[in-house]
Amino acid sequence: MLKLFVTRHGETEWNVEKRLQGRLNSNLTANGVRDAKLLGESLKNTDFDMVYASPSKRAVETAKLIMGNRAMPLKTDERLMEIHLGEWEGRTTEEIKQTEPDLHHLYEEKPHLFKGTGESFVDVKQRVDSILQDLEKAHQNGNVLVVTHGVVIKVLQTILKGRSLEFVWDPPIIEGTSLTIITIKDGNRTLLLEGDLAHKEEKHLF
Repeated sequence: MLKLFVTRHGETEWNVEKRLQGRLNSNLTANGVRDAKLLGESLKNTDFDMVYASPSKRAVETAKLIMGNRAMPLKTDERLMEIHLGEWEGRTTEEIKQTEPDLHHLYEEKPHLFKGTGESFVDVKQRVDSILQDLEKAHQNGNVLVVTHGVVIKVLQTILKGRSLEFVWDPPIIEGTSLTIITIKDGNRTLLLEGDLAHKEEKHLF
């Protein structure tokens, strides 16, 4: 049985500013660094065969913080990158609401119909489907850590639940370093945990 431990990168400066990142990048905040270390501590007894991360700096840094001093192979894959938001990247949500209210409404309320100057959610689903299939082929057993982005994980949830992209924003919210766990056995995919933050809630124990 393959067990996927999927997490979002830690909180970044642009997350705090409510500024869209997409393919651009901003640094992890002190909270983001701390939370990644806490997740690593909570997973210290889990042996990972491989770590896959989005090539974005915030994801790679989060992966390394989770890994800590453990020697684990790390591989980046562009299919794990955040949705490409084109001209929206680097701008705040409020700015976009004011300048492009109709398009922003689609993004928030009808994501299956959204298409800006970058990717659509359909585009993201195609690459998430692709890497999920490749992970199944490459790792039939064992534990694999995947460090990626919020939209990627939300799209992954719809795939696993067999739901339309129309419902991509349905709860739970995927916060920084939240943990989603999936098992795959004989082609059967099971979502065990979604957006879990237990490692942050128990930070006083470490």
